[in-house]
Amino acid sequence: MRLTKSTDIALRIAMRLAVADEAQAPTTREVAGEVGVPYTHAAKVVSRLQHLGVVEARRGRGGGLSLTSAGRTGSVGRLVRELEGTGDVVGCEDEPPCPLRSACRLRSALRAAQEAFYTALDPLTVEELAGPPTGPVLLSLSPHPPQT
Repeated sequence: MRLTKSTDIALRIAMRLAVADEAQAPTTREVAGEVGVPYTHAAKVVSRLQHLGVVEARRGRGGGLSLTSAGRTGSVGRLVRELEGTGDVVGCEDEPPCPLRSACRLRSALRAAQEAFYTALDPLTVEELAGPPTGPVLLSLSPHPPQT
């Protein structure tokens, strides 16, 4: 299974925020540069993470991004489910619809495989993903040149 680019960015941002110093919370622009994604994409993802209760964003002097306790200790599987949505892996109902859709066993097999993928992520938390050896690497990230 392949995650959308948006989910990949969301997980990278969450992991980066898991090791952030609360006293100097990074901005969306800083985190975007550190994880190597365009600011516009990062801003959309941060907005979605805020909506899900994973990230808190504070404006103004002393503002920045921080991971909420739910974002820190919540299930990565649940987060990925929320970000990816509940759609089918294949487009059986696309236009034109698949002629096999009324008698196809592939669709249910792919749904089961998708759920197994999420289930494998369920016991993990963002905090665990950002632990050693990943945490020190996250802390050493420096801004990359902006992507266009």
